[in-house]
Amino acid sequence: MFDLIATSAMGLEALVAKEVRDLGYECAVENGRISYKGDASAIVRSNLWLRTADRIRIKIGEFKATTFDELFEKTKALPWENFLPEDAEFPVTGKSVKSKLFSVSDCQAIVKKAIVERMRKHYKKSGWFDENGPLFKIEVALHKDVALLTIDASGSGLHKRGYRAGQGEAPLKETLAAALVMLTNWTPDKPFVDPFCGSGTIPIEAALIGQNIAPGFNREFVSEGWHWIPEKVWEEARLETEDLANYDQPLDITGTDIDHRMVKIAEENAFEAGLGDLIHFKQMQVRDFTTTKEYGVIVGNPPYGERLGDKDAVQKMYAEMGAALAPLDTWSVYILTSNEQFEQFYGKPATKKRKLFNGFIRTDYYQYWGKRPPRTK
Repeated sequence: MFDLIATSAMGLEALVAKEVRDLGYECAVENGRISYKGDASAIVRSNLWLRTADRIRIKIGEFKATTFDELFEKTKALPWENFLPEDAEFPVTGKSVKSKLFSVSDCQAIVKKAIVERMRKHYKKSGWFDENGPLFKIEVALHKDVALLTIDASGSGLHKRGYRAGQGEAPLKETLAAALVMLTNWTPDKPFVDPFCGSGTIPIEAALIGQNIAPGFNREFVSEGWHWIPEKVWEEARLETEDLANYDQPLDITGTDIDHRMVKIAEENAFEAGLGDLIHFKQMQVRDFTTTKEYGVIVGNPPYGERLGDKDAVQKMYAEMGAALAPLDTWSVYILTSNEQFEQFYGKPATKKRKLFNGFIRTDYYQYWGKRPPRTK
């Protein structure tokens, strides 16, 4: 069994934890990380299935370290040979917060040296290692004098789904886009609209969720090159993603944007994801949005008006959006913005707000819940 950590953006920990539990693993939640135990198949399935996690790490050890000697000896005492083959390429990165050992470059060098010592003894080698084999990215993270040593099992961050051929100037991370959809009351039988679709990330993530398609089905992971995860485990996990996908689920998903170039990029990205026929994109301003459909869900990440000069235009657009969406009393509306006056421009207080971070920007997710459909007898 391995000690696994799914890392998470601030504010999304509860969602990541729910996803981990849905995969069948008990977990503990801390700031920015969800810890659980699992076998090799858990590493593989977590990489393939977790929509809102940033990456999967394997915890090799955690200990107090206030001196470089302590860091060296305790790192050397860990069973690195269980993970790293003789030809492993193992760069070490680091970070240090509120710790006596604050020089990150020194910590990295010491950890590297300690692992080399351990490996030399195990592989009976006197010189340096060639490091021309599979990649094991090691991180030493010091927080309040506690060192956490992990190996990254994802490679590129999990937000890199493999479908983004093009993007706009402020793209939303796929992991956050998936979270925005999962924090709504949307189900695949309801209409779904993103009136600020940009490069199409939110509608694409909604379609993946709607058909239960694993977000990692279309990409590779660094741990695919590791000898101690048998190829069969990867094959079985990928077969599971095929078995569980519901490609027959009909979807009614629309993305609109004021910029025709973004609409074209969104279409290309949707085709790249294999969802080109499922999502309808068109050029439109939010103030022109009308629909006769009922009980739908709108999710939007509109411009925030952070730049001077954009402010007035954005406030006007929020007001126009409020006016256009006001008649849709059966629809639920969810808007992500850092603009703290959003409710007053939109013209209505939110049913609920949730704090989220879009990159380093603190934002609120304003939720307006529509009427519930009448109960069918």
